[in-house]
This record gives sequence, structure tokens and C-alpha cells, in this order.
Amino acid sequence: MTRRRSTRCRGAINETRLRVWRAQPAGFFDEAVIDADGTLAETTGACKEGMDVAYTGVWGYHPLVVSLANTGEPLFLVNRSGNRPSSEGAAERFDQAQALCRAAGFRRITFRGDTDFSQTEHLDQWHADGVRFVFGYDARANLIREADALPTRAWTRLVRRPAYEVQTEPRQRPANVKEAVIGERGFNNLRLKAEAVAEFAYQPVACAQPYRMVVVRKNISVEQGDRRLFDEIRYFFYLTNDRDTPAADVVFLANDRCNQENLIDQLKHGVAATRMPVDTLLSNWAYMVMTALAWTLKAWFALRLPTTGRWAARYAAEQAAVLRMEFKAFLQAFMLIPVQVVRTSRRLVFRLLAWNPWQAVFLRGFDQLREPLCC
Repeated sequence: MTRRRSTRCRGAINETRLRVWRAQPAGFFDEAVIDADGTLAETTGACKEGMDVAYTGVWGYHPLVVSLANTGEPLFLVNRSGNRPSSEGAAERFDQAQALCRAAGFRRITFRGDTDFSQTEHLDQWHADGVRFVFGYDARANLIREADALPTRAWTRLVRRPAYEVQTEPRQRPANVKEAVIGERGFNNLRLKAEAVAEFAYQPVACAQPYRMVVVRKNISVEQGDRRLFDEIRYFFYLTNDRDTPAADVVFLANDRCNQENLIDQLKHGVAATRMPVDTLLSNWAYMVMTALAWTLKAWFALRLPTTGRWAARYAAEQAAVLRMEFKAFLQAFMLIPVQVVRTSRRLVFRLLAWNPWQAVFLRGFDQLREPLCC
């Protein structure tokens, strides 16, 4: 019964999700980037059905999170015992997320995941379905030999994008206290000296055709105090069926998946979706789905904000800021607003009793929410 209710709840959420998406401008549907990852949800109880010990030694559950990177919405949440592999059930949820995004009208779909999610037995089918995928891949001995055998001309220096753009003038960096302590005490210190990127064709055993393997080579200097001991080479591999995007951009696309960790942190500590407060695996699953709806509603509020008109650029920036906003900040800006309600003979008057910088955005969003969504 609990599983059926959870399925009905998820179905109702996705029906509304489609209505919100379909109200977006045409550019919204250029591409849907779907991420998947597992996270541990520790429990202190000893009588919760389905709990088990995870690879870290923590007792609890191991939920799977499949989300849309464009908006930060959790599309599918699956509760699992703590000892289950991170990628278990991910292929099925990827397929469901693909069907959902196809129904919404997305013209391109990309799957991303870390090394645990390179489920090679499904890659051929996803490729045939027109899905682009970029998955991390374990640095196995055969791949390292392939990378070592690449000629020097196959490697290109990898230049990372700046974390942010300086709007005024760059500030002087403060003294690195940690670095000084490491040097004084003669601790081993790892310094990244250079990165290079290359690619080669690779056919996993479970696949009927080769795909593109993009490899990053990191040259790391191992130092002790002021002495340089030796250089260490580490490889990171990314398997993709995208043969057109430059190798460096494939790496950046794969690394952007790390932003899903922020979503998972908000599900854990923002809306407390992974508290696991009840006594069975399925009931905790239902609780997780219902509680995560609070975060989804925040995303839908942002998507309902107007982004056209005279101030379109500013409106678009504000919408992006609300999508990125932490849940506690969202509560303070848009929910926990003191209001005086005055009942007159013909109408209700709501008087805002406090001001915050998001008040104009709140009022525009309120006006939009009064307009019904199309079917």
C-alpha cells in the first residue's frame, strides 16, 4: 500500500512538473541534463526495517537521487538499504527520467554520473535512443596502459575555467596558513603542476560498439617541506558517445555534475528529506518523496517568475538566483514574511510588515501564481 501511495504521489508531482515545464520559453527545451548519485542517510535507531551497514560502516539507508541539472529538481528518489551499491536501480530511473523529459519536449537529453554509474550493459540502448551520456570510468590497468601509450602529440594542455569573474578589481590573496604549517613540519604535500587531456576509442565488454574515452592526466608533485620528492601521474577517465564536443568541454561537462552534491546537501539539511523518521524502508521512501516536494516547489516558483519584458536580463538573473538559493534562505526571503491581514466588507487586504531585497521578486511571483497553468 505504501509503495502504491508513493507511486501515486510521484505521478501527481510529475504531472504538475510537466505543466510547469511546458510554460517555459523555447530555449528551456534545448537540452535536459540528468544526473544520478547515491547518498548515505544514517539512522540512529536499531529497529528500522530495511536499514543495513554501508561501505563506510554507517548504519542506515542508501537513497538514489536522479535530478534535472537545469533546474535542480529531484525527478526520482529511491530509498534502498544501506548496503546496496550506489548505482543499483539507476538505469531504470534514467529511462523514466528520459521518458518524462521527452514528454515535456526536450530536444536533447544527456545522462551523467560518476564511475559507479557507467553501466555499460545499457549504453548501446541509450545511444540508439539518441541519448548523450558522459560517465566517469574507473582507472583500470588496461586503460592506464592505453593512456601511457598515447603519443605526446595526442595530449593537449587542459586549462580550467575560472571559478568566477571578478566584477571590480582582484584582491590580494591572504597568507596561506595551512601551506606554511605543512612546510614547517615537513608533511607530505601534493601540488598539481599541470593537466592535459587526450582521447581514444574504447569498447567496453558489454557494448557492441566502441565509444569515446576522454582521459585527463594530472601531473602531481609530491613535496616534503621545501624538498620535491618525485612526480606522480594520475589518470581520470570519462566515457561518452559524444564525438563532436571538444575533449576539454567533455571534462568540464562531467565535472559540472558535482553541483548535484549541493542539491543532495539541501535535501539532507535544507528540507530534511533524508531524516528517515519512520520504521520501514517504504514508509521512509514515501516520507522522502513528500518532503523533497518542498524543494521542488521552490524550483517551480522560480520557473514561474516572468523573464520577458523591458527588464528581461535582470529578471532572468533573479530567476537563476532563486533556483540556486539554499532552502533556508528561500524561507526567509519568500515564506517567513510578517503580514497583517485586514478584513474589510468586500475584500481581504494583506499588508507586508517587513522589507527584504527579494520583495519585488516575491510580488512578481505572486502575480504569476494567480494565473492558472495550462494543461
